[in-house]
Amino acid sequence: MEHQARKRFGQNFLHDPLVIQRIHGAIGARPGERLVEIGPGQGAITQGLLSAAGTLDVVELDRDLIEPLRRRLAAHGDLRIHNADALNFDLCALTGGDERLRLVGNLPYNISTPLLFRFLEQLDCLHDLHLMLQKEVVDRIAADPGDKTYGRLSVMVQSRCEASCLFRIGPGAFTPAPKVESAFLRLRPLRPPLHPIEDPDLHARIVKAAFGQRRKTLRNSLSGLIEPEQLREAGIDPILRAENLDVASYARLANLACKSVTGD
Repeated sequence: MEHQARKRFGQNFLHDPLVIQRIHGAIGARPGERLVEIGPGQGAITQGLLSAAGTLDVVELDRDLIEPLRRRLAAHGDLRIHNADALNFDLCALTGGDERLRLVGNLPYNISTPLLFRFLEQLDCLHDLHLMLQKEVVDRIAADPGDKTYGRLSVMVQSRCEASCLFRIGPGAFTPAPKVESAFLRLRPLRPPLHPIEDPDLHARIVKAAFGQRRKTLRNSLSGLIEPEQLREAGIDPILRAENLDVASYARLANLACKSVTGD
């Protein structure tokens, strides 16, 4: 299938058979499961997923890839192609009843963070996520408090999911080869969450404000959202910085602030 990778779509097509085999082994797709692939590209991962599950939904923005993909995989199962932007696509519309989707994707590096936040918004209808990302992004997601890579993305993902970096993928596995190393990430939604959050929007605002001015103390970066007395009530020293707080502390702080707003 001849197709020139397009920079505006952030396309890097996977071609290494050993990496593809390892990805399929990590996902472990089974017949009857509802799988969705984001950005199937030339179908390197798609064919194995479709053959294993029997049916597969894929979301592809580049319309020039759609018909070649459909022709190539016609004999492998029921392939349902959605020509859409994953940033705006309603994944939950693909579910039926109480079933949840298994999400797979080689995410464009230039929009991987917005896509991750979009997936978090739809987490209630997702069973798990297997995503190929820039290794730097995976490191940020899985970082611990105090690490230089620990930030907003770490807190927001770890508040909702168990994150595991399964393996690294070198640039040579792709065409064209990216200038960075990649990694394969597994996210498993926490049900129930370890640290329940009463108001997710308020929690998100607090985390964003804290890391938006991460060099400042929490007393200053959260000014207008959280009073110093509330920080102390939550057991948090106001002179700490954003990277010093763990996921549980952000949840506790947001819940305390929520009670203050509602007057409970």
